Amino acid sequence: MRATAIKINTSDRVVQMSRDRTPMWLAIKWVGTFTGIAGAVLIALNIGIVGYGFVLFLISSLLWSAVAIVQRDASLFVLQGTFVLVDVVGVARWLG
Repeated sequence: MRATAIKINTSDRVVQMSRDRTPMWLAIKWVGTFTGIAGAVLIALNIGIVGYGFVLFLISSLLWSAVAIVQRDASLFVLQGTFVLVDVVGVARWLG
């Protein structure tokens, strides 16, 4: 897996940073992680708000799909794309 490097000029030195390691992409990864965890907890608790757990899973899957595209990671994209479909069905069943 080859990440495209971004060159950042800081005074007299050049720092290379892969595209998926920028602060924005790191934040996207962490938000995707925490929304996935929160969705799993809501579904596992089975306290009548399962549909919102699927909404959080959907957000997580969409964010991680974007990460997969940037990282050019086909296996992660297929996994998250499948989760997006499952999450849409879950949202439709529980909130539709």
